[in-house]
Amino acid sequence: MRPRPRPTSRCACHRSTSTSPSLRERSPSTSRVTRRRSHSTNSGAPARWDADVMKRAKRLTVRAHAKVNLDLRVLGVREDGYHELRTVFQTIELHDTLVCAEQTGRFRITSRAADVPLDADNLIWKAASALWKALGRAGDVRDTAVTLQKKIPVQAGLGGGSADAAAALHALARLWGGVPLTLLREVGATIGADVPFFLSGGTALGLGRGEEVYPLVDLPPHWIVIVRPPFGVSTAEAYAWYDEDRAAGLREVRELQLLPVPWPSRAAQMINDLEPPVVRRHPEIATLKTQLREAGAVAAAMSGSGSAVFGLFRARRAAEALVRPLSRKGCRALLTRTLARAQHERRARPFG
Repeated sequence: MRPRPRPTSRCACHRSTSTSPSLRERSPSTSRVTRRRSHSTNSGAPARWDADVMKRAKRLTVRAHAKVNLDLRVLGVREDGYHELRTVFQTIELHDTLVCAEQTGRFRITSRAADVPLDADNLIWKAASALWKALGRAGDVRDTAVTLQKKIPVQAGLGGGSADAAAALHALARLWGGVPLTLLREVGATIGADVPFFLSGGTALGLGRGEEVYPLVDLPPHWIVIVRPPFGVSTAEAYAWYDEDRAAGLREVRELQLLPVPWPSRAAQMINDLEPPVVRRHPEIATLKTQLREAGAVAAAMSGSGSAVFGLFRARRAAEALVRPLSRKGCRALLTRTLARAQHERRARPFG
């Protein structure tokens, strides 16, 4: 039986605090979403590593790419207390960097980032421990050190923790002598709902808690401006506010934003069901979204559980011109771009 994560500000869980009836069947609209199925289990990742990747290494560097949510719908509450989701993930170029190396002694994480835990609360640690046990190794994880260079803002809805966990799984699989990707997917699903997606990347449909991943046709290339306000929003907070507002009978106002690009998928409409309850507590998010749209973004939304807002742009110049003006009053603005699945596969491969 898969262990349930406890809802804390650091994990990607979304247990419901509502007493409404549980969702026993997935919404019919879910089955109608166009998706391209893979012969591998719920992932667009290759079935096995190639010969070069499988060579034993003692020190590896790996990139952990962030994501945005092109769409996020809360379909209901499951019998296990989690929210049933339908979301569209999109990998972006923004990334953290992990350096994993053999080192005698207890497992260790080091980082200069002040807001990142360096103990067992870190998803990198959880990933290493889970993979260690899945390989049948005795005792606690050891003889490995990870250095984390953090670039992805925390508590922003960009999946930084889950991306780091997936990158650690990729690197440790090779560092420890080779692990089938099917096992990595199984282990990843026990760590966080977003982790299986980060093992494949690109544009993908996420169902269940987000751990059921189905590749979609990649979104055409776009430049992205991400703005992280001077405050964060934990996953637990966002879902608690969603449940609170629903129990109070507050209606959500949805703004449909069909992406005006030649893309066969209609799964993404830039709707985020978590955005209204978060905006009610932090109206600054709505202001940032409006600024992105007025500056020429073809669409804008809050990513995941927030607090980051992102805008999609066709041209780099228009996007780049916004970074400095939006980096004021404590906000952090970043320029990045989308990554297709094949691009992510190349860039997320461990090297060293």
